[in-house]
Amino acid sequence: MGKWVINHWFSVLFLAVWMGLNVFLFVNAFLKFEKSDKYYYTREILGTALAVARASARCLNFNSMLILVPVCRNLLSFVRGTCSFCSRTLRKPLDSNLAFHKLVAYVICVLTAVHIIAHLFNFERYSRSQQSTDVSLASALSHLPDHEKEGSSWLNPIRSPNTTVLYATFTSIAGLTGVIGTLALILMVTSAVEFIRRNYFELFWFTHHLFIIYMLCLVLHGIGGIVRGQMEESLNESHPHKCAQSFETWDDQDSSCTYPKFEGHPAESWKWVLAPFILYVFERILRFCRSQQRVEITKVVMHPSKVLELQMNKRGFSMEVGQYIFVKCPSISLLEWHPFTLTSAPEEDFFSIHIRAAGDWTENLIRAFEQQHSPIPRIQVDGPFGTVSEDVFQYEVAVLVGAGIGVTPFASILKSVWYKLQRADHNLKTQKIYFYWICRETGAFAWFKDLLISLEQEMEKLGKLGFLNFRLFLTGWDSNIAGHAALNFDKATDILTGLKQKTSYGRPMWDNEFSRIAAAHPKSVVGVFLCGPRTLAESLRKCCHRHSSLDPRKVQFYFNKENF
Repeated sequence: MGKWVINHWFSVLFLAVWMGLNVFLFVNAFLKFEKSDKYYYTREILGTALAVARASARCLNFNSMLILVPVCRNLLSFVRGTCSFCSRTLRKPLDSNLAFHKLVAYVICVLTAVHIIAHLFNFERYSRSQQSTDVSLASALSHLPDHEKEGSSWLNPIRSPNTTVLYATFTSIAGLTGVIGTLALILMVTSAVEFIRRNYFELFWFTHHLFIIYMLCLVLHGIGGIVRGQMEESLNESHPHKCAQSFETWDDQDSSCTYPKFEGHPAESWKWVLAPFILYVFERILRFCRSQQRVEITKVVMHPSKVLELQMNKRGFSMEVGQYIFVKCPSISLLEWHPFTLTSAPEEDFFSIHIRAAGDWTENLIRAFEQQHSPIPRIQVDGPFGTVSEDVFQYEVAVLVGAGIGVTPFASILKSVWYKLQRADHNLKTQKIYFYWICRETGAFAWFKDLLISLEQEMEKLGKLGFLNFRLFLTGWDSNIAGHAALNFDKATDILTGLKQKTSYGRPMWDNEFSRIAAAHPKSVVGVFLCGPRTLAESLRKCCHRHSSLDPRKVQFYFNKENF
């Protein structure tokens, strides 16, 4: 744990500041409504639930302000570009934008629940004090004379003893917007679970855009002014510390205390969410305009295991290694955008992606390109956007781990390495690259086999065989494959890939691999990059912590995972 905190101190500081601001805003608002004389009479009816409701509302506004920022991809790419010379620790939070987005969403859900429960108590107490016939201050505040109820003097929004809590909820602006906004939030959160997001993407896409309804309800929620406090002029004339106990004489002409006058708490949610909402709208407009630019498909290649390669050109397109784009095919779906890592290098005069059949949309796209006599489907592209893999050349030693089609970001990196070596790039900081590719079936190796063979040959020609270390693993194999490999073990090249580095059968023993790397580079900073499943990410993250030295002068492993 200590090593993790040391390596991620800025992320820890960022989360601590965010949590600290939430606590500060909650406590500040709670004390304001719990202690302020302005809300003395309101507390007589509602009690502490008033302060809880308003404190949770303040934190809701704060987190609703933050929720859209992590999904402004252009903004994050810009920040990543401007921070390219910052330390890796300062850039680390950018790689967890979606995790922070989810964390803020969960906090919004909790705060919404607290806010609703507090207001359920408030409405019940409003109703109870309205129906009360006893001689109490709460009852007097709920039964102000009719002529005083006009204008700004009412305090209890339930104006008749015959009005039910349910009726008051659905006929007030605050109640109606609260119900609609909560339903929108529930739909967004429940449809964002991984199972629905992966298997029913359109459902996730449609329901997630209910954030517009949520934001609108949030802004309108406070307009009704149900939570009311005593007006400043009335406070000066009839201060509650002086007049609260003599409420029975408020209507006496000789009394120095008159009926208190109240005003609604002004709506303030719009002040919190306006700027980020405008930022997000600008982001979407920019992405829309960019996606309308014409994309020319220059080459289509069908690889084994139902993998489609598209090579494209687009005016003004500029990329870095490891970046990704969003792709839409209007003939398949007018709404669906899917992220794909770029497999081309920045040095090439085109950009490319590899698409594996993994769902209805990708299968339909591959089928459309497989049809010989049909016109090539039109493709729209948005991006590129930055990822953690852009930082690969900032490390002295890089460990690249790809699982299946997860190799795509590293294809871009390895191609760029090939070009840098061709041009004898002296600015290349990286001294060693370990490349691990884990595949379930033999056909997958054909996707980038030619690239790996040419890299191996180039390293041999330049006398840099130690620069790039290939470690290929086949996890789905049978006795026939194993027997064939055993018979051909003495051959100079591997029977599956054609590489001099032989393919291993089974899964990597990560502790052994990390121990070997740590021993070979005892004083280096090692960047570990993964594009693969969560279970593999957990294993590699633990290995990074376990094999990093407590001494900052010795080997340090930094884990980085692709997130879309």
